[in-house]
Amino acid sequence: MAKKVCKEAMADDRISLGSFVSIGTVNDIGMKSDSINEDAKSIISQIAAGQLRKSASCSVLEGIMDHKSVVNDLGIDEDKEMQTIVCCPFFRSMRQKPPRYQKFLEDLLSLLRDETGRAMWANQTEFVLSLIGYAIGLGNIWRFPYLTYKNGGGAFLVPYLIMLMIAGLPLFFFELSFGQFTSTGMITIWKICPLLKGVGYGMLFISTVICTYYHVIVMYAAYYMVVSMISLDSELPWESCNNTWNTKWCIQYSKGKANGTLDVLKKICPNKLKTPAAELEAANNLSFCGVSNFTTASQEYWTNVVLRLPDSNGIGDLGPISLKNALFLLLMWIIMYFCMRKGIKSTGKVVYFTATFPYLILFILLFRGLTLDGYLEGIKFYIIPKWEKLTEISVWADAATQIFYSLGLAFGSLINMASYNKFDNNCYVHALSVAFINSMTSILGGFVIFSFLGFMSFTTGRPMESIADSGSGLVFVAYPEGLAQMPVSSVWSFCFFFMILNLGLDSQFAVMEGIISSISDELPEHMRKRKTQLTALACVFVFILGIPMTTAGGIYVLTLLDTFSGSYSLMAICFTELIAVNWIYGFKNFSQDVKMMLGFEPGIYWKVTWMVISPLTILFILVMSAVGHSKAVYVNYVFEEWAQGIGWLLVILPIAMIFITAIVQIFRHDKSLRKAMQPAKDWGPALEENRWGRYANYQIEAGKEAIESTCSDCSSIVPTDKITKL
Repeated sequence: MAKKVCKEAMADDRISLGSFVSIGTVNDIGMKSDSINEDAKSIISQIAAGQLRKSASCSVLEGIMDHKSVVNDLGIDEDKEMQTIVCCPFFRSMRQKPPRYQKFLEDLLSLLRDETGRAMWANQTEFVLSLIGYAIGLGNIWRFPYLTYKNGGGAFLVPYLIMLMIAGLPLFFFELSFGQFTSTGMITIWKICPLLKGVGYGMLFISTVICTYYHVIVMYAAYYMVVSMISLDSELPWESCNNTWNTKWCIQYSKGKANGTLDVLKKICPNKLKTPAAELEAANNLSFCGVSNFTTASQEYWTNVVLRLPDSNGIGDLGPISLKNALFLLLMWIIMYFCMRKGIKSTGKVVYFTATFPYLILFILLFRGLTLDGYLEGIKFYIIPKWEKLTEISVWADAATQIFYSLGLAFGSLINMASYNKFDNNCYVHALSVAFINSMTSILGGFVIFSFLGFMSFTTGRPMESIADSGSGLVFVAYPEGLAQMPVSSVWSFCFFFMILNLGLDSQFAVMEGIISSISDELPEHMRKRKTQLTALACVFVFILGIPMTTAGGIYVLTLLDTFSGSYSLMAICFTELIAVNWIYGFKNFSQDVKMMLGFEPGIYWKVTWMVISPLTILFILVMSAVGHSKAVYVNYVFEEWAQGIGWLLVILPIAMIFITAIVQIFRHDKSLRKAMQPAKDWGPALEENRWGRYANYQIEAGKEAIESTCSDCSSIVPTDKITKL
């Protein structure tokens, strides 16, 4: 049976049998030494894949432990009772075993993991690549370069790096160590302070909303990528104004500065363009005819073809569903499901490509950008410092906000990814390295973007100020226009949007896995065995939520969600998270927890930032966001008051979850606020093998309860004094 079931699992090479299986163990189990690579790997892979449930797993362990010296060491008199005891969770807390079985049983039991049922990263490379893929997303490409030029060029790096040191890096390490210590997701982890379990629900709500609209952006990138691939033998559809969707106001900048401008102006005011001198003046003056509402070919393609915006009259009248957008969105969610259906076992393999390929494209685009005419002006516009900008409070607020969103703090995804680590993994080094890589990637992305924008300025004769943009305006309008002016533009366009697609998918993997794991951790008995089905259900649910954004006015919904969902509420959650752990639970307690994992306590830098500086920085961001708040807009469309109200509802809901859950928890804890603030009895490392020191008492009590609930007469199997000793 084991061989038959395990043939499919034989390809799992993450188990190094040679490191913990000895010939003596093989003989004890009854295996032939020459079949170890087949039979042993089959059994262990079967357990690791979850294909053996409790009864079968106990049979395997019974065979392994069927040795008189082991039986005597455990104080068990009769071999026939072995299956009962190995099925108890208490068995996995017994640490004293004969040396030749020690490593074998530790690895086997960590793979079995009945007490947590959670997978683990196959290796640290997968974890680091997943972290990089999550932290480095669209914001590094479409927001950071714009903020840099807007806020003083190279001078912006000063507040940016300061905010990285006082907020970004401390919070990044904090969430990684928080999740790794407990090996649980964003909701279950609040056993540390049951009163504030609503923080986990708030994280779940925000992650779901952001995941909904973020995947629509991924869908747009996939659409542009496919169109670029189809156009490899022809020109890109956004290169010219000679298409059915173009209006008379369309200006074709590609293939020369003046041609598109003159073509439009000759239709509007032909009487003013009768002389060569007049044409020369008009070529560099879009307002020559007294008209200013011109559009570019790429802008009209984005608005009239991709979005179909003319079919909508605003957010109150979204118009019909775009079938192509709906199908592309469905395709993206199907891809997402197949990448995630085995959890981190599958996404851990996918990130080898999705987290590294964007760097290859970035360096290729950088090399190409630095060989284009006008690139130097774009680079100067990007990096020349304007030191006077540092006196503006808004510049510091932008730097803090960019660091916050770029590293993906307070979404719960970092907590979840770290929860799949081994208990003693050095997340300190990973936090430092990934935060550094993230910042360097943002700076690199700025050089890539502005080298191309400098080329656009040189080619079209337009000033840099009129070209530089952020968000969808940069990725789906300005950059496609610049790529369209290059030789073999379809190839470069395909590479660019393939990079955007990979950046988006990487971030989505982490956010969706956090959503799914938080649910399965809360309902382990029902969901962990059905995680594949839960993943499919989650993908279908979020796809349905995203359908309104495939309508003609879907960009209005997307803009509203983007403006409100990850703003004030995310900051409030992060602030509450820091206060709960470092003030209510206590920095000293948390430092001891970190020491259990890493072997050292966080130093004064971490203490000062976690307890004082980082919370104050978050409050600073909240205040500045409130002072500088303006109504949600898309281009020139200002959202109606009722729509603004819905946006504020998105802000209020996650915060309300914190207060509502707090009230419920107080009633659950005998109406005592103090009891609700104290850690739950089972707070601490999820694996019993890691529950030592101040968590050891719970381990013994849990072991007794497990045996008593499993065995009808446990005293005849394991004496009470032996239980206490073990």
